[in-house]
Amino acid sequence: MFARVALAALLASAPTPHTRVVSADPVDYTPHVLDGIVNAITVIGRTVVVGGSFSEVSDAARETVYPRANLFAYDLATGRIVENFAPVVPGPVHGLAAGDLGTVYVGGEFAGVNSTRSRSLAKLKLSDGSLVPGFTPRIRGGMVSALVRQGSKLYVGGDFIGPRTALAALDATTGEADPAFDITPGKALTPRVKVYALAATGHRLAVDGSFTTLGGHSRPQLGLIDISGPTAAVAPWRTEAYAGKCMKAFPSYVRGLDFSPDGRYFAVVTTGGPRGGMCDTAARFETYATGTRIKPTWVNATGGDSLYSVSVTGAAVYVGGHQRWLNNPKGRDSAGPGAVSRPGIGAIHPVTGKALSWNPTRERGIGVKAFYAHRSGLLVGSDTTRLGREYHARIGMFPQP
Repeated sequence: MFARVALAALLASAPTPHTRVVSADPVDYTPHVLDGIVNAITVIGRTVVVGGSFSEVSDAARETVYPRANLFAYDLATGRIVENFAPVVPGPVHGLAAGDLGTVYVGGEFAGVNSTRSRSLAKLKLSDGSLVPGFTPRIRGGMVSALVRQGSKLYVGGDFIGPRTALAALDATTGEADPAFDITPGKALTPRVKVYALAATGHRLAVDGSFTTLGGHSRPQLGLIDISGPTAAVAPWRTEAYAGKCMKAFPSYVRGLDFSPDGRYFAVVTTGGPRGGMCDTAARFETYATGTRIKPTWVNATGGDSLYSVSVTGAAVYVGGHQRWLNNPKGRDSAGPGAVSRPGIGAIHPVTGKALSWNPTRERGIGVKAFYAHRSGLLVGSDTTRLGREYHARIGMFPQP
């Protein structure tokens, strides 16, 4: 078992670059989520906030069970569940983002929090789980699936129809929609347009979803928005990598994305089925490339299994889903030439695009739906109970060695 991480290493909250690949041995003190699935994780100070679709959690020793309605918090250094933070969220949580002054933004499929109306998006106090007064977003007609906080703005993605369609920039304090941000995803591949994931660096916002246009520009399932100035604009960055089709069950198939710590590149993961192409792959793209047919720097294929989440730390590109293999471009629900076993979780070299030797394994299930890279390690959220060959129900952390 890996020794407990030193407290001094746990105090910073923002995701930071890693110089080494994390240990394959999870820490022993994380709590357990006893049912459902974890969809989102964020860290604020030394508090880990976890969201998803679940009803009960327990301490690491499984001695005490706490009722929790789709959201809970625990101490990063000790794993102790925060008892004062027990908001009632009557629906799945899909997105989380750190607020200021001990607050957290919560997005998902719910009509309110603590019996108070707050549709699909809320800002809560970590001290007691209550709603923060004055934050009144007007999300309507759908759910929130992704959140990114950048300075005074909160970027929100989902399948909502108001205050804008599927993508909005809100004032982080009031929740009012930014009138200068009017970039709309359009021409959906599905019955309604949906943003699946958002990621931001200082100058770019990456967006993926079931759209084929972004702000009127052709951007099949993936686009970049320049957010460096007072008015956002669609960046001159376009790829045809995701213009092709996967299986009919996946009319849109791009899922997770994340920027490198320095913002120079980002990684994208997909579902889609064993059809080849960019279906069921991880890929790296250069952020500041320009053109209409930008190609991925590298592609790593699972050979037919979905990837849902990705975290780029500098030392590695971590990918999670219900995959059986990586390095498997010739596989079709099988291990092709050169395939390596990486059940449920794996790490890819950020330069070569080949799987690293790191192979902790996890019970596959639906798959990893949440990563959070912190200076202390890599937090992982999923729907299963075995991580790194140990019992870690739906939440765990691989520490920095």
